[in-house]
Amino acid sequence: MVMTATVSDMVGRLTQDPHSIRGAREKVLEVAIGREVRAYRKAQGTTVAELSEITGLSIGMLSKIENGNTSPSLSTLQSLANAMSVPLTSFFRQYEERRAAIHTKSGFGVEIEREGTRAGHQYNLLGHIGSNSSGVIVEPYLIELTAESDTFETFQHGGIETIYMLEGEVDYRHGPDIYTLKPGDTLFFDADAPHGPEMLTKLPAKYLSIICYPQTTRGDG
Repeated sequence: MVMTATVSDMVGRLTQDPHSIRGAREKVLEVAIGREVRAYRKAQGTTVAELSEITGLSIGMLSKIENGNTSPSLSTLQSLANAMSVPLTSFFRQYEERRAAIHTKSGFGVEIEREGTRAGHQYNLLGHIGSNSSGVIVEPYLIELTAESDTFETFQHGGIETIYMLEGEVDYRHGPDIYTLKPGDTLFFDADAPHGPEMLTKLPAKYLSIICYPQTTRGDG
């Protein structure tokens, strides 16, 4: 029996607001500095009161700095850096860090050969961002299936995978379960279980496969 969790079942568990204004505020130098000061303080297990005693800065001033409500002087930042034994430049890391974006034009994805690939099965990597501050690697693929295959090996790798069906119809295996995917359908699953197209019901078939995994683990299926 297939046990399927709906999106509505999961909404109550989500804690991050993708529409918050955090991204825009990160462009403000004071906010970026404050976030770093707070992060270093908490990482060292130091309270605001303790940091105040070490640096001679008032608790109110430290609160304003951590919340990005004031522009601290270089001497103040140096005092904080000395107190936490970190380089002064470390407070500017988030502000200066470049956020990568990959724009792949239609038809210009990198065609790759993957284990289990058969003739008529085309895999195009649409973009790849390596090491980044999130600690997560995301690999989006556009997969096109245009010919029947007598066998189709399943994939198995670490991470989380999302499939969004664009065209055709495929019976997709995940562990012991089979899901019929039609245009507009989504399958979101733990990629550590054996998975892959079990039966190509209607060709040509096309779907997006988005694989997410920690930077220390290679996602490969």
